[in-house]
Amino acid sequence: MKVTFSVIKADIGGYVGHSSMHPELKEVAKTSLEEAKKKGLLIDFCVLACGDDLELIMTHTKGVDNSEIHGLAWETFKKCTDKAKELKLYGAGQDLLSDAFSGNVKGMGPGVAEMEFEERKSEPVIVFMADKTSPGAWNMILYKIFADPFNTAGLVIDPSMHDGFKFEILDVYEHKVITFSMPEELYDMLVFIGAMEHFIIKRVYRKRDGEIAAVSSTEKLNFLAGKYVGKDDPVLVIRCQSGFPAVGEVLEPFAFPHMVAGWMRGSHHGPLMPVSFREANPSRFDGPPRVIGAGFQLADGKLIGPRDMFDDPSFDEARRMANVISDYIRRHGPFEPHRLPLEEMEYTTLPQVMERLKDRFQKA
Repeated sequence: MKVTFSVIKADIGGYVGHSSMHPELKEVAKTSLEEAKKKGLLIDFCVLACGDDLELIMTHTKGVDNSEIHGLAWETFKKCTDKAKELKLYGAGQDLLSDAFSGNVKGMGPGVAEMEFEERKSEPVIVFMADKTSPGAWNMILYKIFADPFNTAGLVIDPSMHDGFKFEILDVYEHKVITFSMPEELYDMLVFIGAMEHFIIKRVYRKRDGEIAAVSSTEKLNFLAGKYVGKDDPVLVIRCQSGFPAVGEVLEPFAFPHMVAGWMRGSHHGPLMPVSFREANPSRFDGPPRVIGAGFQLADGKLIGPRDMFDDPSFDEARRMANVISDYIRRHGPFEPHRLPLEEMEYTTLPQVMERLKDRFQKA
């Protein structure tokens, strides 16, 4: 039996400000998905939150991009938005960019990461959920997991992984994709994925048989809305073990809190801090950006978990380092490299300021 693993997320109201998720919204979501499970639409589900983002993790047999599953997520987010408005939470429904569902939530605001596969004898899956950052935050992570032998020993010593992986890269400006084969096209790929706000890793496949290994959400809210509506707060799904990187290899890149775009008003660079579920409530300058990891074992589509993968003292140093980096970068205030470059500020007040002052620019 093929199982579809779907993660659909949205910011539908913050508590307090953009810092966290009110527990009543999670309860509304759980009730909605429980009803769908009883009707047979879902095999199983889990509702989590990272910062002010609600994450719906669902298993089913409907395949990716299924209108019933996406419709369920949309209606769940709408119910949660109603509760958020009742509680006067901040930015209630801000990621719902349309009034009517059109068969698929893609392009409507929520972030989506889905994959379909035959469940193995043992199927460990980790869902990573980030807040106050953009889909490009996964680029370095995915590169290190699936292409860097200094991170992933299995690329060298595991025969089932030794042939490498293929990376599907999305150009978010031109809406085009290109696939690179690792390791022989590594240098070519790095030219692109180092530009994390332009080229985003969408999927990773095992090269020897084309089996799906990882999928990320790539929705850019600013592009969809045509204005600043918050950062995209992406999700990432990775299969582990038995021909894929081991759980420890998948987690290892997060021990380095690399710089990502997002943080306050989606307009600053900051370190990606790996935290436990309990600590996924960014508040300092609305940050710094956070990531949580929810580990599951699948059993005939049932979600055995979640296990809080970053609730581990071995990530204490990464968290300490993230705080030191935050102290340093914050002192730059409105100056780059803390503030994003101008091309990434086009959905803030920059265009209005430029328009107002355009006649004052004189030829030098």
